[in-house]
Amino acid sequence: MRRKRVAEYSDMLDEQGGVNLTPLIDVVFVVLILFILIAPMLEIDKIQLAGAPNREESEKVVVSEENLLVIHVRKDNAILINKRVIKKENLSPILSALYTKNPKLIPQLFQDREALFGTYQIVKNAVEEAGYKQLDVVLDPCK
Repeated sequence: MRRKRVAEYSDMLDEQGGVNLTPLIDVVFVVLILFILIAPMLEIDKIQLAGAPNREESEKVVVSEENLLVIHVRKDNAILINKRVIKKENLSPILSALYTKNPKLIPQLFQDREALFGTYQIVKNAVEEAGYKQLDVVLDPCK
């Protein structure tokens, strides 16, 4: 009698087989088809990068210490212009005076990774108020 029950139980397992994967495969195909249809319609944000200058043009440009306007923001949020510490209140008047002296300067900002974003925003706003049309943000990948 016991063997009969075991035999019936094993017959039931053979009839059921295993896990039915058909619904899972159907769902995967539907999701794949939806992705193929929707992917071309997605909008992706794009950033235009400045083109690299030609070698001939870059050889003509002569950069000297006098023509540089270098702004450093240290990790303690201290602002330096050409290696001189500047207070935040004096930043805009100093940049305006430098712009009137030489409007062709392009300021270069060296922002420390640990400095606050608000300090960057203050410097950027002061550069814009002074009249500069461009600000080069120089990143150091080693830090």
